[in-house]
Parts: sequence; structure tokens; C-alpha cells
Amino acid sequence: MYKSFEELERDCSHCERCDLCKTRHNVVFGVGNKNAEVLFIGEGPGENEDLQGEPFVGRGGKLLDKMLNAVDLDRHKNIYIANIVKCRPPQNRDPQEAEQEACIEWLRNQVALIKPKIIVCLGRISAMKLIKPDIKITKEHGIFFEKNGITIMATLHPAALLRNPANKPGAFKDFLNLREKIKEICDHTY
Repeated sequence: MYKSFEELERDCSHCERCDLCKTRHNVVFGVGNKNAEVLFIGEGPGENEDLQGEPFVGRGGKLLDKMLNAVDLDRHKNIYIANIVKCRPPQNRDPQEAEQEACIEWLRNQVALIKPKIIVCLGRISAMKLIKPDIKITKEHGIFFEKNGITIMATLHPAALLRNPANKPGAFKDFLNLREKIKEICDHTY
């Protein structure tokens, strides 16, 4: 167990636990408020994220930022954003189970240090890893679960919304429900 975020991030930046380290430009550790009560977790970095070292900075990230801003959330002020894996899988493929397992301890330590009250899984991979392996993201997004004393919800991945814009209203409803849940259980006013 790490005592400081800085130590955790430093060690993670040198990680060689799986082969993804061989092709990365940057470890994409995370971004945001380290004391946030709301933690967003995606699956892994894409090309733009790998190059810039920050999660969700491409087209999907711009859409995510719009949805966050609509419910008074901001990646630099009151939330934290991380991923299951910290290095980009080749051609943005889904991270393999072995890669997820090799990397999950970094995320567990992030969660332990941040101590969020709410976790939002961005997409199927994150939801399968953190909520339940058989989750049906298109049917179960927006539903709140309780795990280890943390309220957790899945929503559709921003990249999936770009591919299928008809799902945007449902995903936005998830964000509206999230805003209500934040009011209900979080200490800070957003």
C-alpha cells in the first residue's frame, strides 16, 4: 500500500509488468483532483492519450468533457479520471485479461488513496472488471451498484457514443442521475 500519490505515480511510470510497456510513449496514470469524491475509470489510453500522457484527450475526451461540464464536473477541479490499464494497447484494441491483471494493482492503489464515494465506469471493459464480468453495458448503464462501500455505475464509453450517436441521450441521462447521486451521498457541493 502506497502512502503518497507521488510515490505511486513515480513507480507506475516505470512499470514493465506486461508487454504494453514496450510500445508506449507515456504511462497514462490519471488526471484530476486527488481528493475527488467521484472517480471515472476507462479501459485504457488510445493514441492521443499515449502521446499526451493524459486520459480522454481525443474526440471521446472532448465529448466526455462536455457531458461532465453539463453536470458541473471538471477533470481538473472536482473529479479524477484513470484507466484499468495505464499503457495503450496496440491499435486501440481492448486490453487483454492478462494486461488488466498486470495493471490492476496500480488502480487499486489509486482508489485506496483517493477514497472516492462514487466510481463511474466508462465503457464495457471497465464495467466488466469493476462491477461484474457479465454486465450488459447497453442495458445496465446508469444503474447504481454498491461494492466495498463504494457506489459504482457504468455508462457508455465516449468513443462508443461517437460511433453510435443515437445512444447519447441515454448516456447523458446517466450523467444527470450521477449528479443527483452526488448530491445525495457526497460531502462537497458540485
